[in-house]
Amino acid sequence: MEFIIIILVTVIFSILLRCVFSFNKKKILELAKNEKLDNMAKKYLSNIEICKKYLKKLNNENVKIEEDKQAEASLYIAITNKIVIANVSDTFTRIQTIAHECLHSIQDRKILIFNFIFSNIYLLYYVVICVLALFNLLPFKMMFLSIFLVLSLINYIVRMYLENDAMIKARFLAKEYLEEENISSKKDVDEMVNGFDDLNNLGMKYIHYQFFLNCMLKVIIFSIICFLVK
Repeated sequence: MEFIIIILVTVIFSILLRCVFSFNKKKILELAKNEKLDNMAKKYLSNIEICKKYLKKLNNENVKIEEDKQAEASLYIAITNKIVIANVSDTFTRIQTIAHECLHSIQDRKILIFNFIFSNIYLLYYVVICVLALFNLLPFKMMFLSIFLVLSLINYIVRMYLENDAMIKARFLAKEYLEEENISSKKDVDEMVNGFDDLNNLGMKYIHYQFFLNCMLKVIIFSIICFLVK
């Protein structure tokens, strides 16, 4: 019965937070694909060259850079000190996205490595308790669920600190780059920066909620397994 209550509470608050954050994923995608701004961004250097300029500005030129046309999302891999740039060449958002990943590369190394190791341990722990629960080999299920929730909170705090820091600073680094290149007029630069702001306003809500929802979905799945396997 306790697992049914946990499922209900988790679902109710997930829906409630979705209403409170009130973002529209379709709107986010529309903001990210702006033909006028996309055409403006095409005047600028290639993704790798922009990345090199950012890293030079940040005094961190020892980072490896790779462009992967098959990747869905750009990312910074702390353990290998490498930035992977996804297929973002046709969008104006690339100028801010690349800035975001470059900023990850200069964050506190201890936190970056901790996040990398802990997130893998966190996922491994979840898989193990789910498998054990599925085969009815997990004693004290509520205790293991409580531990998972504590791990989820730690994972959320660390990950969101890193993301917030990079997201907030990326807008200013991108604006600085656009102004220094002196390719577009001040009006066009302001228009692109406003595009970043509109996207960030909804995007930050979406990222925070999505990360929270991923944790809650794990809780629901584990609770369903525990309820069904007795």
